[in-house]
Amino acid sequence: MDGRRRNPYELTEETPVYVISVAAQLSGLHPQTLRQYDRLGLVSPDRTAGRGRRYSARDIELLRTVQQLSQDEGINLAGIKRIIELENQVAALQSRVAELESALDGAAAAMQQREAAVHASYRRDLVPYQEVQQTSALVVWRPKRQQD
Repeated sequence: MDGRRRNPYELTEETPVYVISVAAQLSGLHPQTLRQYDRLGLVSPDRTAGRGRRYSARDIELLRTVQQLSQDEGINLAGIKRIIELENQVAALQSRVAELESALDGAAAAMQQREAAVHASYRRDLVPYQEVQQTSALVVWRPKRQQD
């Protein structure tokens, strides 16, 4: 969630407001078909305290998608259920990737700030630099002999 308080009376596409007869009419399906989809787990509407189904605008869109996949594409209900599960999984993974990218951006910004602070703390004294010349001379060391 984004941290802001939501108005309890604000309607969103997830707000369950439609009874089964209205949802059936909006989706173009028979109420018994909606009950069957609910039993199969294709579309799971919210429930009231009395166990009545309440459909949201998102549920109705999903009902239309199920109908389109079934009628136009010839996909059976088990296949449709798997498609819906995979689409939900993809959406969850995309959301997680967005969260991780945001965290990564924040960590990169913090690291750049710390790096800038370290560079700002460097002393600005001049330090003489002398280039060391390398030679290929060979030096042999021999210890002095003791004379008796």
